[in-house]
Amino acid sequence: MWDAIRDSPFGLTVRFFSKNKRLQHIEETDTFQHPYYPAVAGDHVQDLEKDTEEETTSRSSSSTDLERADTNLSKDELDQNLIERLVTQQSYHELAKNQSRPIKPTQTSDGLILVDWYTTDDPENPQNWSPLKKAFVSFVICFYSFVVYFGSSITVGAVPEIVEKFGVSIEVSSLALALYVFGYGLGPLLFSPISEMTAVGRNPPYIITLFLYTMLWIGASTVQNFPGYLVLRFLTGFFGSPALATGGASFGDMYPLIKVPYALVLWGAATVFGPALAPVVGNFSAPAKNWHWVSWEMLWLSAPVVLIWFFFVPETSASTILYYRARRLRRVTGNDKYRTKDEINQITNKTTTKSIVYDAIMKPAQINILDPAVLFSTVYTSLIYAIFYSFFESFPLIFEAIYHFKFELTGLPFLAVLPALAIAATFISLYWYYSVVRHFPARGFEAFGAPERRLVPGLVVCLLTPIGLFITAWTSRPSIHWIVPIIGLALNIVGTFTVIVCMLQYLAFTYPRYAASLFAANDFARSSLAAGAIMFSRPMFLNLGIAWGISLLALLDVVCCVLLFGLWRYGGVLRGRSKFAEA
Repeated sequence: MWDAIRDSPFGLTVRFFSKNKRLQHIEETDTFQHPYYPAVAGDHVQDLEKDTEEETTSRSSSSTDLERADTNLSKDELDQNLIERLVTQQSYHELAKNQSRPIKPTQTSDGLILVDWYTTDDPENPQNWSPLKKAFVSFVICFYSFVVYFGSSITVGAVPEIVEKFGVSIEVSSLALALYVFGYGLGPLLFSPISEMTAVGRNPPYIITLFLYTMLWIGASTVQNFPGYLVLRFLTGFFGSPALATGGASFGDMYPLIKVPYALVLWGAATVFGPALAPVVGNFSAPAKNWHWVSWEMLWLSAPVVLIWFFFVPETSASTILYYRARRLRRVTGNDKYRTKDEINQITNKTTTKSIVYDAIMKPAQINILDPAVLFSTVYTSLIYAIFYSFFESFPLIFEAIYHFKFELTGLPFLAVLPALAIAATFISLYWYYSVVRHFPARGFEAFGAPERRLVPGLVVCLLTPIGLFITAWTSRPSIHWIVPIIGLALNIVGTFTVIVCMLQYLAFTYPRYAASLFAANDFARSSLAAGAIMFSRPMFLNLGIAWGISLLALLDVVCCVLLFGLWRYGGVLRGRSKFAEA
């Protein structure tokens, strides 16, 4: 935990103001000794050539090591599938890290020394962190994501007072929710690509935006006019967004690829449970206090997150950790030859900072527009997400108008999301274990199969999405008990959550280099469509009626099921036409 504090934003602040005299790294101590990294400038770097076995272990650290180690790979290895190399390297690493062997650095032809981990069990490598440390960081990321999504629908509880106080319609008051959703879709387009830049890493975008997110809730809690409230809702969504896309990449930093799907399932569950639980809280608290109360609740939720992150959450990007290690080695030894793979590439290719930023932001956009598989995945996920949000808009009409629930109770049906998520998460995790993990020791990378296999759980349960909608549509009437529409909601959640998680896994396993940015682009597309769905859904239900309005959504879900089977069947063909896919 001491290392976590040292590498947290708090630790970096202490190091900056103490000029690196406090919370020192091992390279900065007088006792630092390493057989291959001399502590004195001009010392001879011993035996820079590696034998085959040591070369393998030095390349087996993490997904970022893959990028750094390409200078040592043979032509045949370079021609291998990226994910296969990554999985193979991580498998070697899991065995090698138990032996704590030194890793010799590589020297390039022009004398540059490639900075690597010091040993196979180097504690600064996120893949080597203890299970407790990984679990702690993962929990904070999941809770952070939960809080941001919780902030979207908690404003529903304040709608009656906002309508009365400012003289706006319910449809106009929905802008507070729609703008927040649009904001947390827009933000990752900027913050996620920045987090993939080696010199920046994950933590600066996280902590800076999280601090701004928390402070903006003070403004939202005190603003006295509706336009100002809408602006603050948009800004809170925008600055709360990094974890919603970059969180998946952070899990990949810490866990081997074969374990990442488990983390993605838990993370996804947190993001779905947040907006489902929020109306339960907001519908009771806002009428009891006032419309500002929901914003105060968000401040109380987000403040502990920013404090915990500031003091205890370290950087997870391996390339960034090694980048700053190289800088420390250059400073303490006076030897300017210590460089990371990214720095060597910049020197070799004469890359400018402007081109790095441009590539980080524009490459994922290119992939989304020009790659048929990604474009299909983005459009498909956006449609599913918009249907999901439209469906949620029908529940106040169903339980308040048809079943005559008090306003405070209209949020309680959303609690059906919890058992639905438990069922869906268990199903996805069991499928991953029995289809891949169990066979991995014997079959190795072959156990993964084609990326389209990630879609199989979605294929099995996708029909539950329209079935759940049809059940809710045609059983929402006074003569039928209110539990039946709620069962329809639960079935829909099982199908929707499973499909979305499968689609995100499909992207992650097809385009691992740009995972965070592709998640960001996907998040923007589905959040934008969902924001629009929030605005048109209530008028649609009022004009068509609950039964036919939800049935229209169900028919669209049937189309989505057909499209999902099409992607499973022809995904390989689409990827074959791609200039970017890794498989």
